[in-house]
Amino acid sequence: MQKTPRANRLHIAIFGRRNAGKSSLVNALTNQDLAVVSEVAGTTTDPVYKLMEILPLGPVVIIDTAGIDDVGQLGELRVKKTKEVMSRTDLALVVIDPESGVDNYEEKLIAELNKREIPIVGVVNKEDKFTQINLSSLSKKLGIELLTVSATEKTGIDELKEEMILQAPEKFERLNIIGDLIKPEEVVILVVPIDAAAPKGRLILPQMQTLRDVLDNDAQGVVVKEEQLKSALNSLKEKPKIVVTDSQAFEQVAREVPPDILLTGFSILFARYKGDLQIYTKGVKALANLKPGAKVLIAENCTHHRTAEDIGTVKIPRWLEEIAGGQLNFKHVAGREFAEEIKNYDLVVQCGGCMTNRKEILYRLKKAESSEVPIVNYGMLIAYVHGILSRALEPFPTAKKIWAEE
Repeated sequence: MQKTPRANRLHIAIFGRRNAGKSSLVNALTNQDLAVVSEVAGTTTDPVYKLMEILPLGPVVIIDTAGIDDVGQLGELRVKKTKEVMSRTDLALVVIDPESGVDNYEEKLIAELNKREIPIVGVVNKEDKFTQINLSSLSKKLGIELLTVSATEKTGIDELKEEMILQAPEKFERLNIIGDLIKPEEVVILVVPIDAAAPKGRLILPQMQTLRDVLDNDAQGVVVKEEQLKSALNSLKEKPKIVVTDSQAFEQVAREVPPDILLTGFSILFARYKGDLQIYTKGVKALANLKPGAKVLIAENCTHHRTAEDIGTVKIPRWLEEIAGGQLNFKHVAGREFAEEIKNYDLVVQCGGCMTNRKEILYRLKKAESSEVPIVNYGMLIAYVHGILSRALEPFPTAKKIWAEE
């Protein structure tokens, strides 16, 4: 339960007004006193993330948020943070205090969740204090079904969990990373450079998850550094089905892998696994129109230590200015930060997204697409720069067709 990466967990966010009992509900769901509970409205300020397991959903993240009715200058910032949580929410619990009833706060919240196509479970809390609850009237006003619970007395919690299981997205994290490209016993070579930017004593998350997906599909994984690739290819009795490389070794690896062996990158696998490969492919095609002076947003979901030749702040800006033929205006964001006015940009460059969930990456992609701003993925951009994107898309016919179109 504790070792499953947060990015691979179902994200369940709890929304509602101040003092509706959101933090008490977190404690009831987890059966632990994890969240600070107080009669004082506004106890929860920033979103709080709790790891737990709900069978048969498996490992999940419960997100406790500030009240949607918070006031004042700080209150506005808290509400903004609460709304940002929606971009990574797979399932929403809307908590209602029957004493306060419902009004524009709940109606606007539910309208926004519906707009984002986020499944909703309505929860009327404090049933131990208010026996006369007109569920039918509240449900009709909000347009959602409602359950009653008492978070403090822990009644109705089992029924709530059952409803959460029913409403959870059916296809959550059931996509393949590489499993649909391989058959049992086939060999996959993973090229993993070990340089100054590599974490000490471990592989990075996309590499680990790809290897696990290879093994889960009963194929054989061979992990090598880039300088060992040639000897690995020569030592195998049968040629591998596919070679997957770190983006920064694309050029060297492409030279050494014969054309009859499929080749792609971890970032391209994750462009599909965490996002939409077709949207990214359209974004790469737009690079040909990049002009000097264009505004470029570079978005990374992790906040790592940067080296002298950092990929996001040094290499990618340099490559993009070479493509544009002149200086560009860059803005870098990290973590959960993302531009609200994305229409102000001419291009968005998104990292692989291994440290966030698919919901957030899809939200960013849809936001860029609806604003008619091209968005590209790190690995696809690097493959384009080295002139091997066409080959790296070979395992994915739909994306390859988009790339091949004039």
